Amino acid sequence: MSALWRINLLVTLFFVLVGTASLALLLRQAGQDVRRELVAAEAVVEYLREAALRDPSALQPHLTSNLRHVKVNRPDQPTAEPTPGPLQRWLADWLYPMAETDGQTLRLADGSRVRISVDPRDEVDEIRDSLKQLLALFGIALGLSLLAIRWAVRCGLRVLDELLGALQQVSRGDLQARLPLHSTAESRHLAGHFNQMASSLGRVKAENAELTRALLALQERERRQLAQALHDDLGQYLAGIRAQLFLLRSVTGQLPVVNRTALALESNCQHLQDGFRALVRDLYPVMLERLELAEAIRLLGQQWQQTHGIACHMQLAEDLPPISGEAKAHLYRLLQEALTNVVRHAEASEVRVRLRAGGRRLRLVVRDDGRGAERLDGGGIGLRSMRERARCLGGELRLLTRPGAGLVLSLSLPVEGLGS
Repeated sequence: MSALWRINLLVTLFFVLVGTASLALLLRQAGQDVRRELVAAEAVVEYLREAALRDPSALQPHLTSNLRHVKVNRPDQPTAEPTPGPLQRWLADWLYPMAETDGQTLRLADGSRVRISVDPRDEVDEIRDSLKQLLALFGIALGLSLLAIRWAVRCGLRVLDELLGALQQVSRGDLQARLPLHSTAESRHLAGHFNQMASSLGRVKAENAELTRALLALQERERRQLAQALHDDLGQYLAGIRAQLFLLRSVTGQLPVVNRTALALESNCQHLQDGFRALVRDLYPVMLERLELAEAIRLLGQQWQQTHGIACHMQLAEDLPPISGEAKAHLYRLLQEALTNVVRHAEASEVRVRLRAGGRRLRLVVRDDGRGAERLDGGGIGLRSMRERARCLGGELRLLTRPGAGLVLSLSLPVEGLGS
């Protein structure tokens, strides 16, 4: 049951209770008043009976027709009287139960017969009219009250409906939702607080996005600096050591021990150099500064396929729009994280990567043939990182999966926000 119907029901019950109490008080007071008047009318009836017995002419019609609460009936001259209804009979029994219905029949000196009795019909009619007026008044008051309540509640429910709609917008991430200002002070107060809350949430969201963007940019700068340091310093030292070992091997090839030592040093340096190259590649893809995005992604797929033994098929468009260094880094890292998730969770044997531009948008799709999943929960750090990178680029990241059908990652980005 809605709030409006509950309020209407409560108000109706209240009016019924008040009306019932008022009717009971009215009947109680009317009963007392009518009994006092009809007791006095009984004295008049006794007087008329005595007068009629002494002088029949005392009951002339022009003398008795205007008497209140007294009925003079001549059986020899029957008259048509209206039949009282159930309400009138009940009121008569309630107001004056001791009243005689027809009275005692008197035989007068002139041979005629007459019945003189107390008649409560006038009082019954008055009380009946008062009851009808009271019921009509309560009905009108109830109707006006229900209309006023309906109008007031409708206004309040309209505000609640607007609030519910705005809250649903906020729950969907639309923090631009605002409530209009109404005429009532309470609704203005509510709308003001909600609008202030939505503005604060929007401001906090923007600040968090800016902070996240700054943190990601700082992380990329730190990785770049570390990668450059490893590449320029330690990498050069390792290359020099390896060159010296080649020289040592060339001049001491006749000594077996020295030759074996040189071979071991050369192998260790090779492994160390390969490890540093992988570390540099993971920390920061140096090739992004020298290659276009499509070439860098193709090289990433080849290295990933060689490392993990999973087939990686690339479909990369050559006519990509100009992309800034920061956007390239985000796209590269997002794809790198997607491929890492394939290795960790998908149990796939094949991955397809497609990158193309069209309709003023750039689209990246990564599809694997792994085990898939029933549903996607919030995800771990990797998935959250990909979503945050997509949001920083102003794009939309979608994940589709089905048990046994693998997982599809789809990223759609506006071209306008990717330029240098």
